[in-house]
Amino acid sequence: MASSFDTPSSVLIIGSGAFGLSTAWALCRNPQYKNTSITVVDRNSFPSADGSSRIQVDSSRIIRPDYAAAPYARLASIAQERWRTDFAPEHYHETGLCLTASGPEQRYVGDSLANVQNIGLDKIEVLDTAQEIGRVCKLERTPEDACGSTGYVNWSSGWADAEGAMVWLREVVNQFNRVNFVVASVKKLLFDFDDNTVTGATLSDGSELRADLTILAAGAWSASLIDLRGICKSTGQVICYKPISADEEAALANRPTILNLSNALFMIPPSRGKLKIARHGHGYLNPTTIPHPESQDPNEKITVSLPYTHVTDPNLVIPAEGRRACNAFLHSIYPSLAAPSRPFTSTRICWYTDTRDGDFLITYHPQYKGLFVATGGSGHGFKFLPVIGDSILECVEGRTPEEFKERWRWPEERMPEEEWAGDGSRGGPVGMVLAEEFKKGEAKL
Repeated sequence: MASSFDTPSSVLIIGSGAFGLSTAWALCRNPQYKNTSITVVDRNSFPSADGSSRIQVDSSRIIRPDYAAAPYARLASIAQERWRTDFAPEHYHETGLCLTASGPEQRYVGDSLANVQNIGLDKIEVLDTAQEIGRVCKLERTPEDACGSTGYVNWSSGWADAEGAMVWLREVVNQFNRVNFVVASVKKLLFDFDDNTVTGATLSDGSELRADLTILAAGAWSASLIDLRGICKSTGQVICYKPISADEEAALANRPTILNLSNALFMIPPSRGKLKIARHGHGYLNPTTIPHPESQDPNEKITVSLPYTHVTDPNLVIPAEGRRACNAFLHSIYPSLAAPSRPFTSTRICWYTDTRDGDFLITYHPQYKGLFVATGGSGHGFKFLPVIGDSILECVEGRTPEEFKERWRWPEERMPEEEWAGDGSRGGPVGMVLAEEFKKGEAKL
């Protein structure tokens, strides 16, 4: 442990998603914090109804070490071994991942393949044509613009029941009898501007939660509590569900997830009688004008992209273009499942906290003492649930892993969002604004 680190007597974690709950678990297990009081606050009862870790009852997340960046590939491989053995293994399903592309995203696929081959633990099959992709995924049709033209299948990757895993971890944390879970909305952080210190948070009812150390792990809502312009932005990704028969589910259950990075669409094996089609792309922006979260002037405003979910609007359905894209993708690879008589019956928007390069933001705030930021999951954080809390705690203690020091630090300069390069894994439509897409006409469920 870094010699300059003083163990806090109290820790407040804002957010009970993957980063927040895993950090609470790490604190409970570490004897260094045996006398530290731990509070976790979230605006929703657990598990959060609109967090990216849990979209609805049958939510699922890809578990993979398949990364173009070697440090993430190595950390994900460690996490995946935990999924297989002692971390919610009943909620993990190792059916494979078929990672494909047909455009510039092929570079990401090639780098990812090289990294998993270098790790040497996974069963890999390289796929040089759309027909080979169709063979391993048992697709009914194989148009390249839908399934990709090249790629590989990692039979050692899989997927997890996100809600089941989060509930499992919450129960594990509860057994320590250490964490005070509070259901409340955080209105703003408690700033001491004279000393440039954060001392906790003010809740929507005016009450306060105070702590020596505040860890902001609020996912896509983080930008409402500190100024993250040019550092993080919230983007909405479409998800569509439809019921399928028991026979159809059994036939699809052991097939790999297919993820085409070029059109950004993917299909995970069904569970609980539902099939999920979703997009992992550039997403929708939702520009929202709010009081500046760090200003002493209540009239100062900023505009940032923030989530708009079915919790905010129970009647929310995704824009028509998102539904059309998901249906066209399914129709292209499994036309038998995309008949007009079998529409999607529910839709959701999953909100990511994107950064300029897809790296997490896990670091102390450079201006405010007592404030640690753990956000920027960029749509790929959930798979690290078994290990990310320990990594966050290492960073809190000043022991950031060497290979992540540059990746997880606070950027030296803010960068206009239109200049963000991303990590090379995102394809599909660019520059969509949620309100503008809604004006074009909402899709029927």
